[in-house]
Parts: sequence; structure tokens; C-alpha cells
Amino acid sequence: MGSLVTHHFLFTTEVVTPLELDQHSGSALRGNLFQSVWERFCSNKVSPSCADCMLHATCPVSALVAPLREENPRGRDIPRPYIILPPLGETRRYEAGETLLFGVTLFGSIIQLLPYLMLSASALEAAGLGRKLPEHRGSRGRFRIKHIEAYNPLSGLRQRLYEKGKPLVDVPTLPVSVADVQASASQLSTSRITLTFLTPTRIVEKEHLLHHAVFAPLMHRLLERLTALEEAYGEEASMTTEELWRLVELAEQVHCVEDATTWEELASYSNRLKRLTPIAGLLGHVTFSGDLTPFREFLLWGELIHIGKSCVKGNGWYRVER
Repeated sequence: MGSLVTHHFLFTTEVVTPLELDQHSGSALRGNLFQSVWERFCSNKVSPSCADCMLHATCPVSALVAPLREENPRGRDIPRPYIILPPLGETRRYEAGETLLFGVTLFGSIIQLLPYLMLSASALEAAGLGRKLPEHRGSRGRFRIKHIEAYNPLSGLRQRLYEKGKPLVDVPTLPVSVADVQASASQLSTSRITLTFLTPTRIVEKEHLLHHAVFAPLMHRLLERLTALEEAYGEEASMTTEELWRLVELAEQVHCVEDATTWEELASYSNRLKRLTPIAGLLGHVTFSGDLTPFREFLLWGELIHIGKSCVKGNGWYRVER
């Protein structure tokens, strides 16, 4: 197994003025995060993009929101070093005084840039969130960060890092390591497993969009994503290309025995592309049966890193049912 470590943070906020979110708000949260870090720390705002900036190799803004490495064999773009965990549930409108929760996961070595996120909290609050509302004269609703916690999603342990009004921020001590994943995976069934897709999960295999849950393509995309994250933010990849393909071939022997997923058609607006982009995907639960022994650890990694398209916006978030 490779060397990736994940760091998970939960933001607990209090709504200051009423705000309304779209059905899946990860895209808006990701945009606010980028904007707050950019406004606070970008020293070359005249550059049209991070890719065009001569400082991108040493810039925390580029490292957090638009990582670029010329030597990357897959091309200039590498996986983003974070994902957003949007609010779950049916609530779309939050009134003043209500609690709004969302999360951020950082991968591997990028944890050294956590202070930049913490110092951007005030800009994140000032930007507002959600739809522009007539009752706010065309402005977005506002929230206030009450506290930020580090947590381990496998053990359930939490550590409070930041609290409103307190100047000091603690160092996070609850990363998820390879050993944590191995220990948790050993408790899973070797023959039957159920995944619940919490946010739209969009899998493309051989240039075809999958509208039904199929184990082998899901595993293929997961293994590729995990390997890319290990190469970018860990010490080394956990497997060779040959080993990856052997696992994909084994995955062909695992079959869906219950499919209670639905396809949800959605789109989000891209400020970079200046148009709507599709984020539609599968929601609901699916049960797979077969020899799952080689896949249990990888399935837990998928729970932590998400899979498929638009992971950075919160898509591809699933839960392995224990």
C-alpha cells in the first residue's frame, strides 16, 4: 500500500443572514474557498491564471487551488490537493441563527499549507454563500465560522483546532494513515458490500458515461485517482500500472446484486469556462457481491478521497456501509 495520508476538517458555522443553497453546494463552497485564498495571498493578481504566473511553482495559492507541475507525466495539471464536503440533507434555506456544516479534506504534504486556509477564514465569511437574494438587495447570505475541527472519519475522533474569538490555532493530530485504513478494512465483509453515494457520482469509462453502478469501472477510476494522489502528495504510488490492470481484471468478477441508485441531472457554473458544466451522477445505494478481499482497503480510500468527475466540488462522495 502507498504512502498517502488524508487530513479531514469540519467547519461549524452560524448563519448570520438568511442564505439559500443550490441542490448540491460543493461548487459554490469550492469557489468561495478559491476566492478567499486568492484575495488574501495572491501577490500577482494581474496574471490571468495561475498557469500564466511566473510565481506558480512557489505560490501557496497555486499549490492549493491550481497545482501545476511541468514535469508531471500526465500533463501540466495534477489532482487538486483538497476536496469539499458539502452540506448533506434536504435543507436549502438556512435562517439566521441556524447551523451550517461543511468539510474540507487535504491530501498528504499539502497539510503544510493549512495555515493559509485558516488565515482566509475572514475572507470566506465576507464572501457570503449561495444564491443572491432580493431580501439582501442582490447579495448572498452570510455565515460566521464558530469553530473548525480536525476529525478522523474512520475512528470518529475529533480535535478542535480553531474557535471564534481565540487567536491561537492548534496543530491537527488526527490524520488518516495507511494503517488506519488497513485496520478498518479488515472489519469489512470479503464477499458482500454496500456503497451509498451521498453526492452525485459521475464515472466515465472508455469515453462512456455510466448511468448504472458497475464495479470494475468504479474500481478502475478509484485506483487511478488514488495512484495520482499518492504520486503528487505522498511518497510513492502504491502499485505499478501492471498491478492496477490486474486488479481491474479481478474486479470484473464482482457483480451488482442490488441497485437502488438513481441518476440525478445537475450542472454547475464554471467561472473559468464561463458556462455551465455537468455534475450529474449516481445517488443512492448499491450492493456488490464476489471476492472483495483485494478491494476492501481501496474502497475505504475511495470513501476518503472521493471518485469520478468533479471530486473537488464534493461529487463522488460515498459511504461504505459497515
